[in-house]
Amino acid sequence: MLSGFKRLLQTFGCRRLLTGTSFKSSSAVLPGHPSHSFPLPTHPPLYFLPSRCLSVSAGGPALMELKGVLEVLESLAPLSLAESWDNVGLLVEPSKPRHIKSILLTNDLTEAVMDEAEAMNCDLIISYHPPLFRPIKRLIQKDWKQRLAVRAVEAGMAVFSPHTSWDSVRGGVNDWLVGGLGSGQVSVLSQAHGATSKSHRVEFMVRSSEELEVVMEELKACDGGTTLERSSSRPDGSGIHVSITCSDSALAHSVQTLQRHSTPSQSLSIVKLEEPPLPGHGQGRLSVLDEPVTMATAIQKTKAHLGLNHLRLALGFGKTLESCVHSVAVCAGSGASVLNGVKSDLYVTGEMSHHEVLDAVAKGTCVILSDHSNSERGFLSVIRERLAVRLPDNVTVTVSKADRDPLQVV
Repeated sequence: MLSGFKRLLQTFGCRRLLTGTSFKSSSAVLPGHPSHSFPLPTHPPLYFLPSRCLSVSAGGPALMELKGVLEVLESLAPLSLAESWDNVGLLVEPSKPRHIKSILLTNDLTEAVMDEAEAMNCDLIISYHPPLFRPIKRLIQKDWKQRLAVRAVEAGMAVFSPHTSWDSVRGGVNDWLVGGLGSGQVSVLSQAHGATSKSHRVEFMVRSSEELEVVMEELKACDGGTTLERSSSRPDGSGIHVSITCSDSALAHSVQTLQRHSTPSQSLSIVKLEEPPLPGHGQGRLSVLDEPVTMATAIQKTKAHLGLNHLRLALGFGKTLESCVHSVAVCAGSGASVLNGVKSDLYVTGEMSHHEVLDAVAKGTCVILSDHSNSERGFLSVIRERLAVRLPDNVTVTVSKADRDPLQVV
């Protein structure tokens, strides 16, 4: 009866979470660490998938299209949160659309992972790191990344990379990483900001309403989205104060337009508008632990959380394995640029250069390095769980068994 009801919901383009999980709470617990929680958006118990992203076969369950999966991924970690230098999103799109039945999650797309994907007849590879990063001018077999792209195209597989969008999002990779040390007061190290279409506020004076009407008509021709904010005439009768907001692309044309008019050009001022902060989102995390631990305990907790037998450790100046860790700063991957200058007892990241480690140690900060992808790979199982409850039951989401960090301790 239960499975039949789920199929009925899928047929009508929706999916109900038929589990004991309550979605009234505004927080979720990190797997394996019940004491560490982070806020999540409140979801209704019913997930609606757009009809254009689902199709129904005769007598069978709803089938997921690639566009539908991409919308689910966007809802989990918006690509707008990714760093400007990153290459995220859909990197390879098949020319012939096919229903998504099998998804493979990997930290890096390598030859071994592609072999695994082909063996399982994968429809979509979600590679945390983008396998295509720099611009390319040809697709040849000599280059291993280009070779993988060709194999994906030939197999009709789509390839998607979320990378720094998952680093930044609240409840993402960095929240998971810092949760390995226990619960605490967590803050973002490098705050993410929301995009805004209007980047500048331009203020000026006009002599009369007639002049204002003429100037505004010219400005609207520069930027169709220009917004007029008009104040009342000044008490001394000197004119009308006008404030407009305009996009980056329209700024130069707007200024040129105003400079053609005597009064506006003499009273012109320009203010750069800041993008609004997105609380809880951004790169890196700092946690002031609820229960401080020794360095020895911090090492064991990190090993268990990442599933590693070995880590690299640099003790801060004057510190020992029995020194107390009250605060920990983390950044998945290569985190030196985010961690630099942060006051904390311990840094946890994938990799730092020799001199960056020396700088931290000299300031009395201990450093734990796991190697780059080892600081991220464990989060793939979290992504799998979050996808599984948002996709139809006939979509299989698998974490790669062939994916591993290229470096190992020998």
